[in-house]
Amino acid sequence: MFKPAKQIRIFQDVVDQIQDQILSGRLKPGDILPSERDLRKMFEVSRGTLREALRVLEQKGLIEIKLGVGGGAVVRDVSTDKLGETLALLIRSKKISLEHLAEFRKGVEGDITALAAQRATDRDIQKLEHILEMARKYCDKGAKFVQQFLEVDMKFHLTLSQISGNPVYETVERIVQGNIIPYYETFLDMEERKLRENYDDLCKIVKAMKQKQPEEARAIAREHVAKYAAYMEKRKAENGIQKN
Repeated sequence: MFKPAKQIRIFQDVVDQIQDQILSGRLKPGDILPSERDLRKMFEVSRGTLREALRVLEQKGLIEIKLGVGGGAVVRDVSTDKLGETLALLIRSKKISLEHLAEFRKGVEGDITALAAQRATDRDIQKLEHILEMARKYCDKGAKFVQQFLEVDMKFHLTLSQISGNPVYETVERIVQGNIIPYYETFLDMEERKLRENYDDLCKIVKAMKQKQPEEARAIAREHVAKYAAYMEKRKAENGIQKN
């Protein structure tokens, strides 16, 4: 399965060989790698080099090290978990600037909305209209219900990503929407007028979807992101909040 590691980059070569076997499917989720002694013989490496390589593979989410009888290095199913954790931490810690986050969201959410407009069924539209009704109720109750409104707004965007039919977009949107609240709490004064504007934008998106106008839906979504990014930039400037 494995060959002696190249001595000029011995550590990385061990990582690369095992990773290639996993990504190619020759090693499948649930498979247990050979014992540490056998791996050392195959790669012709020291115990320290092998263990460090296995730690890197574990950090990548490709294997799990299980201790005890019957333990060992077990191949994990490749997933978006590690990517999700990294992106979530970046967003939640506000390490990404408002400008860069808005630029990213304009592209992603514009594409999601356009695809959703192309692919939405009558049942999908009904689901969105039900979410809009919940949003309207909180919007009518005013600024005291901002948190509830934002939760419904998140549900609206996640539903759009599901309707888009693209699991990559759905994964990314779930990460962004699930971790963007700290930006709102720091930079956005969500008073009643902005609640109403937000709700109106969601209504416009659904209207464009019902009329099968994907480019119109895309434009509305992009303008929506840009508008609220501008609100946040303004508040940041007024409060003297430093750039990230």
